Amino acid sequence: MFGDINSINSLNKVIKFCNIYKKNKFKLIYCPPYTLLNLFSKKIKNTKIMLGAQNCHYDQNNSAFTGSISAKMIKKLGVKYVIVGHSEVRAAGETDLLINKKIKTLINNNLKIIFCIGETLSQRKKKQTYKVLKNQISRGLIGIKNNNNILIAYEPIWSIGTGIIPKILDLDKDIKYLKNFLFKKIRIKKPKVLYGGSVNHKNIVDLKKINAIDGFLIGGASHNSKKFIDIIKKTFI
Repeated sequence: MFGDINSINSLNKVIKFCNIYKKNKFKLIYCPPYTLLNLFSKKIKNTKIMLGAQNCHYDQNNSAFTGSISAKMIKKLGVKYVIVGHSEVRAAGETDLLINKKIKTLINNNLKIIFCIGETLSQRKKKQTYKVLKNQISRGLIGIKNNNNILIAYEPIWSIGTGIIPKILDLDKDIKYLKNFLFKKIRIKKPKVLYGGSVNHKNIVDLKKINAIDGFLIGGASHNSKKFIDIIKKTFI
């Protein structure tokens, strides 16, 4: 729940940067609030930046759900990706069943999915991390066969906004475990796993060393164009 009309200033700086480094092969997806989707869509036209939404309703049609936004609505604004299962939304009461319904709706609308999973500190200490992650993935993707447009975003809840990053060796092990599970059990041919959890312009240097990570889901650090561009530079350039 961040951003207003002034956020365009930050976006313009990132667009200018991307235009300079056109030849570099990096994929950049902005997921602003619903209120900025239309404006962002117009600004990023003819750039390498893609548009994503932070969430959507599970209903397949534009039905009577006052205050909600459907997949069809956001798709018409140029949205290509949608985040589902974010830890903050889960904390507000979203269940695996609702996440599953949303993913099915998004697939039916040919939208790509950034599917967030993650464990709490208590679950981590009890060595339940893999059990929790397997359950979240299995329940969220039940009955879904067309799953190759799904990106998994691993965001340890205990790391988000705290500045605490899992140890590099542990994180490398966790990401590899997830990819193996996604390939063998979920039948995703080429699983892609992003990491999200206090990623910033300082720790990105260490995080990028983990070859198993395919990208990053960046929160607060994306608000500041200078820091965000620094992250992109240190990751890809």
